[in-house]
Amino acid sequence: MIAVDSSVLLDVLTDDPRFADASAACIAQALGTGGVVICDAVVAEVQTLLDTRETALEAMADYGVRYLAVSEQAAVRAGHMQRRFRDRGGRRERVGADFLIGAHALLQCDGLITRDAGFFRDYFKGLKLIVPKA
Repeated sequence: MIAVDSSVLLDVLTDDPRFADASAACIAQALGTGGVVICDAVVAEVQTLLDTRETALEAMADYGVRYLAVSEQAAVRAGHMQRRFRDRGGRRERVGADFLIGAHALLQCDGLITRDAGFFRDYFKGLKLIVPKA
């Protein structure tokens, strides 16, 4: 199963003129080969930006994307990676959600669809990344 980052889902949900088609194609391709999931952090980030009473999970179900909670092991890994980020002088623009998404994808999934490959490649070595090409 493949995890999806918030930015990719928002591309599709907001019909982003630059990335919507590429992001939708990546999700469709992943759905064709197995399950596509989102974690707690993605649900929260997407819900924040939805201008509707529909929940993020309802919106994702329409696309065939389902919810898979972050495991305890992934949550702990996320904390370690965030500490590493701060120890390396990382600024606060990176929030806990980014680290939860990466750890979830690394430990519980077979890859991550994201447009933020540089960050995930740096902090989650070995994570298969699928990057939509606009």
